[in-house]
Amino acid sequence: MGGKRMDEARGDDGHADENAARDGANTADIPDPDAKTKPAPDPGPVPTPTPPTPPAAPSRPRKRRILRLLAALLALLLLPLLTAETALRINYTGDPVPGTRTRHRDALWLGHAWVDGRKTDGDVRALARRLRETGIRDLYVHSGPLEHDGTLPPSAYKKARWFTAAVHRELPGVRVQAWLGDVLATETPDGLRLERAATRTAILASTRAVLDAGFQGAHFDLEPLHSGDRNYLALLDDLRDLTHARGAVLSVAAHQIDPLPAFHSFWGTTTGHPKWWSQAFFGQVARRVDQIAVMSYDTMQPSQSLYGGYVAQQTSLALEVTPKGTDLLMGLPFYHENRFGHWAHAETVPAAVRGVRLGLSRTDADRARFGVALYVDFAATEADWRAYRDGWAATPPAAS
Repeated sequence: MGGKRMDEARGDDGHADENAARDGANTADIPDPDAKTKPAPDPGPVPTPTPPTPPAAPSRPRKRRILRLLAALLALLLLPLLTAETALRINYTGDPVPGTRTRHRDALWLGHAWVDGRKTDGDVRALARRLRETGIRDLYVHSGPLEHDGTLPPSAYKKARWFTAAVHRELPGVRVQAWLGDVLATETPDGLRLERAATRTAILASTRAVLDAGFQGAHFDLEPLHSGDRNYLALLDDLRDLTHARGAVLSVAAHQIDPLPAFHSFWGTTTGHPKWWSQAFFGQVARRVDQIAVMSYDTMQPSQSLYGGYVAQQTSLALEVTPKGTDLLMGLPFYHENRFGHWAHAETVPAAVRGVRLGLSRTDADRARFGVALYVDFAATEADWRAYRDGWAATPPAAS
């Protein structure tokens, strides 16, 4: 608001001082012209104004009390984390039980290039040479992603029949499954919505189509999938009926299990991304499928010993609730990235293999339907393959 408008609002017309002076003149006494003017009395020295007193600084004992309180609060926040990390480090100690090695039920995730026309017969022969003398039985070849409505265009897997035939020729006994997935609309407005019956029906139709194309199974990776999702369980029930009627395999990629009780609820409340599944929900999923592969990477662990201890814990938790008739596979990180949640120097294949063997040794060393799943072929190094073969897939020499 401008100065002129403010003056008008106050009713200030510029004559207020003049009127006041006129009124004072009418009431004042007329001075005596003969009166002598007396000098004004000396007021004396002007006192120096006293500055305001600043607030008193906290006493030394009070400072110590405040510091102790802050230290106690910090300890309360860090103690659960430090306790959990110490437990993981201890979990990585000891020696695996002899014989806790491949059961020849391992799997490998393959990129989309194998079914979109980029690969040749020579590539398949090279893959066969790589996989011989290992424990790999299943190949999950990326054949999607699904559309958000659950449909799948045939162009996404146009070379599927060629690839499955080539694998069966070069690697008899190895199964090829279509790896299907999509982003779920659980944390963003866009994505696949399992609560819609039409979407689940479309996923069933897409599964029939890939089985017709020569795949021997369907492998689903739907993320982020929140613990307790009843629509997901209903979809698995329908998929199991479909695949079993066709003599095919149903497998899923699974989220990690709560490292602490109900941790997914705490993490979901604080970050909006629950990440983990409850152990009970993991068991419900495992009972509905032929194979369940734990994505035991992207764990936020900063060192190999902590990561290996985490994998050992995940292996034990998964073994406890996976039925004997379901293949349980633990994921190995065959890729190298550095970002939040994953440090390449910590999440290594040797640490993961040792963690898997320790968890298996402590929980169910004789479990037959057990293996590891390697993620992913196009990012793997020779060191990754060597660590898998030496630590897990190779038969150790007989004791002398």
